[in-house]
Amino acid sequence: MNFTKTVYVFGDSILQGVQLRENDNKYVLNNHIDIKRLNDEYSLDIKNYSKFGCTVTKGEKILDKALEKGMDCAAVILEYGGNDCDFDWKSIAENPETLHLPKTPIDKFCEVYRNMMKKLLSKNIIPIPTTLPPIISHRYLDWLCGKNLDRMNVMKWLGDIENISHYQENYSRTVEKLAFEFGVPLIDLRGDFLKNRHLENCMCADGIHPNTAGQGIMSETFYNFAGRFFTGKAAKQAI
Repeated sequence: MNFTKTVYVFGDSILQGVQLRENDNKYVLNNHIDIKRLNDEYSLDIKNYSKFGCTVTKGEKILDKALEKGMDCAAVILEYGGNDCDFDWKSIAENPETLHLPKTPIDKFCEVYRNMMKKLLSKNIIPIPTTLPPIISHRYLDWLCGKNLDRMNVMKWLGDIENISHYQENYSRTVEKLAFEFGVPLIDLRGDFLKNRHLENCMCADGIHPNTAGQGIMSETFYNFAGRFFTGKAAKQAI
C-alpha cells in the first residue's frame, strides 16, 4: 500500500509559477509546473506556500508561523535567493558612485537559510533546497532600463553586464554549499536549465522568470528528483 507523503514548498515567484505577460509586461500566475503528475505518480500531497517577491528573511517568518501551527510533513522544499540578490536599481541609476547592497547580503542570506534548515531538521522534517534558475543578464538589463532607468549609470556601477548573472550565481552556489553542509538532498534546477542550448527560449522577457517552456524543465527536474528521493532506500528510512 502507498501512503501519501505531504511535502511543503516555500519559495518565491519562481515556484509560485509566475510569468511575465509580454503583451502588457505584467506579472501573472501562469503555472505549468506539473504538480498533479508528481502527486499522482509518487503519492504526494504538495502544499505550495511560495509568494511573489519573497526573500529568505520573509520566508523564515512564513515558515515559523507554519511550524507554530504544526507541520505534519515529510519534507520541505526551499527556493530562495532570486529576490535576495536583487538591488534597488532606481537608486543605482541615480547614484552609481555610491555603495549599494542587495536586499539580503550574502552572509545574512546564508545565516537565515541555515537557521531555516536547522529548524526543520529539529522537527525531523527534511529540508530540500533548490538551486536558482540562471539569469539572462542582457535581457534583465533591457527590462530594467525599460522602466526609464539611466542605462549608462547602471552600467557604470555594474562594470560588466554579466556581473548580474555572476552575482546571482553566488547565491545559488551558497545554497549548494548549505545542502552539502547539512547532508540533505538538493534539487538542481540551475543545472538542468544550463543543459539547454537555447536558454533564452525558456525564459520570460525579463530574463529571470521561466516561461512555459522553462516551467516544463522544472517539471522534469522535480519529477526525476522525486523518482529518486521518494522511492529509494534513503527515502524509506528518512520518511
